[in-house]
Amino acid sequence: MTQVRPMRADARRNRARLLRTAAEVFAEHGAGASLDDVARRAGVGTGTLYRHFPTRQALLEAVYLESVEAIAARADTLAAARPPGAALVGWLGELAVGMLQVCGMKALLGTAFTGAEAVADRACGDCVRGAAERLVRAAQEAGAVRGDVEPIDVLRLVHGVVTACESAGESDGTAVRRYLALLMEGLARA
Repeated sequence: MTQVRPMRADARRNRARLLRTAAEVFAEHGAGASLDDVARRAGVGTGTLYRHFPTRQALLEAVYLESVEAIAARADTLAAARPPGAALVGWLGELAVGMLQVCGMKALLGTAFTGAEAVADRACGDCVRGAAERLVRAAQEAGAVRGDVEPIDVLRLVHGVVTACESAGESDGTAVRRYLALLMEGLARA
């Protein structure tokens, strides 16, 4: 059995500094920001960055995992407080606004919604897909969503809503609500 050695204190500090810096750089320049810039601003070499995060996707996931998990957890909170259709719409709205307002989250979740995610993206993708699965199935059982709709379809459509909002220059959620209302109307028709 292979024994995992605990990370040295300096390595833990470097990792934490890389995560803080990456969040800042992604907020400024988006998910495609230079990883060399992240390493330089964190005061480490690119080798150190890649030792902790072998891919851009792994770094994005590490930066946004907590935020994505919080959005996914909201699915259960909304499901307990609202009827199934309203819970789904409310959660999709929160997910869309999160992707609009947190630079880099759309890119991270986009790979999870296309089905082409890397292994490193599994935690973010799995928690969001699981939340969508629960809400969509409950909405279908309540008759609020067509039976032939798959949860991944809904996630891909929300990704499209976010893209439409970006192209319209909207980031405050006003367009999200309008587009989601149109989307849900289509999802409810037989």
